[in-house]
Amino acid sequence: MRHLALTASLALLLAACSSRPPAPPEQPVKPEVAARYNPVEWSALPGWPGDNLAGSWEAWLQSCKRLQSRPDWKDLCAQAQAMSAPDDAAIRAYFENGFVPWQIENTSSGNTGLITGYYEALLKGSRERKPGSVPLYGVPDDMLTIELGSVYPDLKSMRLRGRVAGNKVLPYWSRADIDAGRASIGPEKVLAWADNAVDAFFMEVQGSGRVQLDDGSLLRLGYADQNGQPYKSIGKWLVDQGEMTLDQASMQSIRAWAEANPQRLPELLAANPSYVFFRVVADATGGPIGALNVPLTDGASIAVDPKFIPLGSPVFLSATRPDNGAALNRLMQAQDTGGAIRGPVRADFFWGFGPEAASIAGKMKQKGQLWLLRPKGINPPDPVRP
Repeated sequence: MRHLALTASLALLLAACSSRPPAPPEQPVKPEVAARYNPVEWSALPGWPGDNLAGSWEAWLQSCKRLQSRPDWKDLCAQAQAMSAPDDAAIRAYFENGFVPWQIENTSSGNTGLITGYYEALLKGSRERKPGSVPLYGVPDDMLTIELGSVYPDLKSMRLRGRVAGNKVLPYWSRADIDAGRASIGPEKVLAWADNAVDAFFMEVQGSGRVQLDDGSLLRLGYADQNGQPYKSIGKWLVDQGEMTLDQASMQSIRAWAEANPQRLPELLAANPSYVFFRVVADATGGPIGALNVPLTDGASIAVDPKFIPLGSPVFLSATRPDNGAALNRLMQAQDTGGAIRGPVRADFFWGFGPEAASIAGKMKQKGQLWLLRPKGINPPDPVRP
C-alpha cells in the first residue's frame, strides 16, 4: 500500500478486507514471509503418487474446466480430458510426463507447515423461527462492496465492505452488532433458521453446508459474502481466557466448552467479529463450490494461499491423518482459499460432508510439506512475497 494517500475512513475500511470465509484457527503470518520453490525429482515425494489417485484425477478434471482456456494449461487439460477412465499407472505417467514438482519452502521457517481440515457442515433447522434458533442470512442490501483495483492497481485483489452512515462510509457491522439487531437486515434475508448457534457458527467457518429442514428435505447453502471484519479465532480467545491450552483447542473442545457455558456463548461468538452470508445452492449434488468456482472433491481438494500456490494447481501433500497418525501422502488440487490460510506451506484439507468429515476435520492440526506441480517449462517465481 505504499505511495497511497488514504483517507481515515478508507484506512479503517482496509482493516476489514477479506475474501472467502476463514478456515480453522492458526497463528498469524508475519508480513516478511516469503516462499522459495526448489525443483526435485519425483522420487523425492514421499510415497508418490500417493493414495486415492482416482479422486485426485476427478478433482483435476474439475480444475481443467477453469484452466483449459489458459495457454500454459491448454494442452495438458486437453490431454487429460481425452483420457478415458485411466488407471493409476496412466495417471502417474500423465503427471510425470507433463509436470515438474517444486518443493515449497517458507524462507523464514523451512519446508514444514500447518495442515488443517475443513468440511461441508450438516445442520438441523427450519424455515420458521423457533425458540433458540438463529438466522442464516443472505447478503444484506445495505452492505457496500468497494473494488479498489480500478483506482489503486496495487490493491486489485482487495475488496472493502462497508455501509453508509450520513455522509460517511464506515466498516460494515460486526458479528456482535448483527446479533444485537443493529444491522438493517430484513426478514426476507433469512434463508433458514438453524436450531443451534454453535453449529451455525461452524458452518460460517467452513463456508458452506446443508440444513436438514423439519420436513426432512435438505437446503444447501454456499458462501456468498462476508462482512469485511477481520477473522478472530474463538479457540485462541478461549486460550487467552485460560479456559484451555493451545494444544487442546479444537472444534470438539470448543463445542464442549460452549455446551458447558451457555451463559457465555454470546461473549465467545462475539470474539470473532467476522460474519459470513450465504446463498441458496440449487444443485444439491457434488461438493460445495470452492474459490476456483468448481465443486470440491472429498479428500482431493485443498484450500491454499493463492499468493503462493496458484488456484487450479496440482499439489502433492505429505502429512499424517489426525485420527490414527497414519501417513497421508496424496495428490491434491488447489481449488479453494480461506481467510486463515496464509503462507506458502499452508493448506486446508477438504474431508467432505457430514458428521464423520466434521469429526476428523475438527481434529486436524498436522505438520506437513507441499510440492507445487508446474507444467514443464513453466517455473514458479523465486522468491515470492505477499
